[in-house]
Amino acid sequence: MRLVFLGSGQFAVPSLEHLCRRGLAPAAVITQPDRPAGRGRRPAPTPLKVMARSLGLSVSHPESIGAPEALAQLRDLDPDFLVVAAYGQILTPEVLQVGRLAPVNLHASLLPRWRGASPIARAILAGDPQTGLTTMRMDAGIDTGDILLQEEVKIGARETAGELEIRLADLGGALLEKTLLGLQEGSLQPRPQPSEGVTRAPRLSVDEARLDWSLAADDLDRRVRAYNPRPVAWTEFRGQRLKIWGSRPVSADVVPDGESPPRPGTVTVVSGDTLRVACGRAALDLLEIQPAGGRRSTARDAINGRTLRKDDRLGA
Repeated sequence: MRLVFLGSGQFAVPSLEHLCRRGLAPAAVITQPDRPAGRGRRPAPTPLKVMARSLGLSVSHPESIGAPEALAQLRDLDPDFLVVAAYGQILTPEVLQVGRLAPVNLHASLLPRWRGASPIARAILAGDPQTGLTTMRMDAGIDTGDILLQEEVKIGARETAGELEIRLADLGGALLEKTLLGLQEGSLQPRPQPSEGVTRAPRLSVDEARLDWSLAADDLDRRVRAYNPRPVAWTEFRGQRLKIWGSRPVSADVVPDGESPPRPGTVTVVSGDTLRVACGRAALDLLEIQPAGGRRSTARDAINGRTLRKDDRLGA
């Protein structure tokens, strides 16, 4: 079996490692070019490139996989399969025709639910009780190809997108191996995606990670978990962004008779390790925050450092 593996992000790394351990090392790895990263904005390799180099694999990183020179190099490799996981470029029809048997993609959802770039976060945002992995035979559409295999995974009640991504990534290699062997042997037959249940998972943006305190605490908590580790939920505080890395919804504070409930976004409790904010319904305990230009800190450290005080207002 001759493979070419296309990937970039950390999600693809366990799959590459698994295939190599199982004697299915790719003839070549194709990844995204080095991009500026960190405070120094120095070019940094993709996580997959780092792993591929450590495994002694041949690595290339064309600016565009569909460019004539990159396409010619891909054809020269003459693979049976293109294996794609978190690559970050749309494959042209010419690229998809290169593999003799099939172009196979590993996607982090139970298709046709959550087609697109951010399926893990969108599943958490929607409050889905489960998600999973799909291997599919790629076509020219965005995650519209025929389904090969699927594996369902329950979403933990307190799980962040980053934690769920790690769990799914660790399962991906075995599912890819089973898919490739099934296609090679002819025992696995692709099936079209159903037309019912299609949902979209567009790329996350910093703007949408801004919290609206008029929402219910459960909703806000899902947002905090879905946007961790990127782009990270945030709110305005004294004209700057305050990032919220961790939270927990709680029952609404008891309001004394004759008093109005606190306005959403008001800090109502600052005590011990409890940093509580009123919401449109119930309240949200902030577990880990990061002020602009500062470090991440627990609620207790933020209270001791007087980052937030009782009756402070968060949000616009």
